[in-house]
Amino acid sequence: MDWNPALYERFGDLRLRPAVDLLSRVGDLAQGDICDLGCGNGTVGPVLAARFPYRRLIGVDSSPAMLGKARAAGAYGLLTEADAGQWEADAPLALIFSNALLHWLPGHAQLLPRLAGMLAPGGTLAVQVPHQNPAPSHRLWLELVEQLFPGRFDPAAAPGIPEARAYHEILRPLGEVDLWETEYFQTLPPSDGGHPVRQFTSSTFARPVLSVLSEGEAAGLIAEYDRAVAAHYPCDDGSVLFPFRRLFFTLRVPGQVPATGSGACHGDNSKV
Repeated sequence: MDWNPALYERFGDLRLRPAVDLLSRVGDLAQGDICDLGCGNGTVGPVLAARFPYRRLIGVDSSPAMLGKARAAGAYGLLTEADAGQWEADAPLALIFSNALLHWLPGHAQLLPRLAGMLAPGGTLAVQVPHQNPAPSHRLWLELVEQLFPGRFDPAAAPGIPEARAYHEILRPLGEVDLWETEYFQTLPPSDGGHPVRQFTSSTFARPVLSVLSEGEAAGLIAEYDRAVAAHYPCDDGSVLFPFRRLFFTLRVPGQVPATGSGACHGDNSKV
């Protein structure tokens, strides 16, 4: 089930803001290219290219539809269709930037050391992931699909992350760690197509839930979700205040960063 770029882009500004906040915590770079891991439709690409204009930017994603959109952004020197959990860099990287991806991948205790191992000395891993699963916006999808269609969806297949302490335990032997959470109070505009929170979540978190249902079953679940979610996120004038929690971390691996590391061109690393 491929991603739908049009649905994902409906709340593009709200999805981009955490990436910009994460990038603000990235300092000078080591030598090497930059990887936008899980680049999706490429909305982060121009932001990364503007911050580091003399670095080649590599985009990696498993969705052909999303990569088509990323290609149109024009910010990437190389786009690769690959499973981000299995992808390997051809050369040590200055920065692996991953916005809203890792909650879709399993085995973080093995994945994060593997990603850190792709970095050049002094390189940086910068990650943002939703930490919203306990909230009604996400929890209701799992509760309702089990009530309406028992046993059809395995909750373990839903995207999710470990707790912050677990990330700290994984990361701290690898280098210098900065770990934090932010709760964004997002205003979702009115929607003629159902509750705004359902519009926001159905294109991301609910994708695997809906994918196991027939078209008619999915329509029934969506109708029940719209009714249930309104009790938690009222929309008096049609718009909704939607709190959304996200977890961030940066990891800088050991090594000396050159004085020119923030933007200088090193060898063949200029953006093409």
